[in-house]
Amino acid sequence: MVFSFLRWFLPAVLPAVLLVVGVYHTDEEKEPIWLVSLVFILGAIFGGVAFYIEARAAAWTGLDIRASVSGEAGALLFLFAVVAPVREAAKVSATWAAFRTRHFDEPYDGLVYASAAALGFTVVENALLLRAHPTGGIWLARAALALPAHLFFACAWGYALGRSRQLKTPGALFPVTWVGSVAAHGLYIHFVYGRGPGALIATVPLLIGMAGVAWIGARDLRRRSNEGPVSSGPGSSDLGPRISFMPLEALSQPPSLRAVREALRRSEQPVKYRWIAYGALVTLGAMLVGLVLSILFGNWANVDFSLVDEHTVSTTAPVALLGAGLLGAFPVSGYLVARASNARTLLEPALATALALLATLLVLGLAAPVALVFALAFSPIAWGLACAGAWVGRGAKA
Repeated sequence: MVFSFLRWFLPAVLPAVLLVVGVYHTDEEKEPIWLVSLVFILGAIFGGVAFYIEARAAAWTGLDIRASVSGEAGALLFLFAVVAPVREAAKVSATWAAFRTRHFDEPYDGLVYASAAALGFTVVENALLLRAHPTGGIWLARAALALPAHLFFACAWGYALGRSRQLKTPGALFPVTWVGSVAAHGLYIHFVYGRGPGALIATVPLLIGMAGVAWIGARDLRRRSNEGPVSSGPGSSDLGPRISFMPLEALSQPPSLRAVREALRRSEQPVKYRWIAYGALVTLGAMLVGLVLSILFGNWANVDFSLVDEHTVSTTAPVALLGAGLLGAFPVSGYLVARASNARTLLEPALATALALLATLLVLGLAAPVALVFALAFSPIAWGLACAGAWVGRGAKA
């Protein structure tokens, strides 16, 4: 009796509590512990309300987040129209109590309080999940994968709240990041809970991408908190020659968000449209080469690509191999386009990659609608990898 209770209680509560403590201690200007704890508790309370709303909506519509129950279209409709928006709204509601206080006085506070709300929410979600499924290691894996994802989605709009507080103007940053979090949350839930256990392999690159974005965002907020408000005019860019023309620096020290924004803006030079078209072809070619190399390596290693089944985790290695080959093509293509175009910004490689991804999504939408969901989830990561390769290519020109 005690063991069955601890099996779902400890995995649900302990990781979230430890992460709250960890996030709290990363804040140099310590927030009041009572306020962080209050947001954590409110996150759990509003999480319970969110799951009640979802249950009522499921009973009323007959829909479910599982594709095996509602079908692909029905599950995605329920996720994006009900589940993801309600869950992210619950976390925002828990954070809003702190946002309206005088203690929320620096950008980094957005990450602290949003994280506390998300982790409180996760306690309730994982407790309900593990209590309903008392056996099976796959459910422990799903609960473990949900924890960092909730943290990241909340940190995305938490970053926007922190920036809004610093700039004293609401702007469009918070609504845009919240909608983006809802979209990413819906896709992530689809892989973790809506499909078979084999689909969990798709979350690995997503988690790596989330960790990288969260780290860069936290570093950017820390810098802004220490420096105070900065101008966004032409003379405020931190794109100096040290980063722009030293490839080792470009590899070892990721740029700030402000530097990336400046690099994606149009410079005094006209946009090289022909390099956008050429770059799209280069990206598509690199994707094809990466896919072929993955298949050749799989044949050499005696990998049977016909055994793939999303309901069995042990058969997902071929998919992971193909995915690695495709994703590995994007930094290479970004690097090549940046070197060949001799552009001073990342605009041409970024637009070329976006054009190639759009063409790929259109083809998949017509030929393989199921694969389209996976492609949509990985498109932002692929675009970011291409921009990273282009950044290094810019730095290597001199």
